[in-house]
Amino acid sequence: MPDNGWPADRIDTESAHSARIYDYILGGKDYYPADKEAGDAMSREWPALPIHMRANRDWMNRAVRWLAEEAGIRQFLDIGTGIPTSPNLHEIAQSVAPASRVVYVDNDPIVLTLSQGLLASAPEGKTAYVEADMRDPGSILDAPELRETLDLSQPVALTVIAIVHFMLDADDAVGVVRRLLEPLPSGSYLAMSIGTAEFAPQEVGRVAREYAARNMPMRLRTIDEAHEFFTGLDLVDPGIVQVHKWHPDGLGEQGIRDEDIAMYGAVARKG
Repeated sequence: MPDNGWPADRIDTESAHSARIYDYILGGKDYYPADKEAGDAMSREWPALPIHMRANRDWMNRAVRWLAEEAGIRQFLDIGTGIPTSPNLHEIAQSVAPASRVVYVDNDPIVLTLSQGLLASAPEGKTAYVEADMRDPGSILDAPELRETLDLSQPVALTVIAIVHFMLDADDAVGVVRRLLEPLPSGSYLAMSIGTAEFAPQEVGRVAREYAARNMPMRLRTIDEAHEFFTGLDLVDPGIVQVHKWHPDGLGEQGIRDEDIAMYGAVARKG
């Protein structure tokens, strides 16, 4: 067990990991030298990468706040949570409605060992953590932690933030998301951010090659492919747009160019 408390036998400290790269670029502290090396290399290939990652994080904050404030959602299922970064999803939701209940899901042992930050719920609400891979929706939906925390007879917001670009065609990302939505009742929502290379194809392509060189191949999607995730759902205005254009709050979008952002974001309601 290293000094930071992570289980050494489960952590590959020699190889870069997507969640730790994200943490490093966002200014976190839960990364290793391999992650710093990868993040620096990727930022050299595309200097806008930190802007892009911060914009995705800001979008998540706005989307969750909208779901809690405008849609009245009180239950959240967050897939591919990543390393805790305050404000976490439950902190945003519970700042609006303290009784909100959140289930976090990730398959990274680092996220599990750092999950105390995800479990510090307001007394009126509840949070839980499920260690599972989203490629196996059944293991998530059948998890006792989920069943004990969420009432699936009431609306749930399924949040899938900046993760499906690590799912290749063979993983059937669209099918996985539909399977996760299937047991959620009418009035539930899907909130997703989806990686794309449509606005800076050369730069984002070089970043993708850096990821692939570290055994993290990516599947970036077009706007038409992004729409496939929302088939049969009612998109909330303004539909599927780059994340900095979805309900901007004026706090961080100024000066961001379209070519700085490689992520679509959208929220949709299940009828």
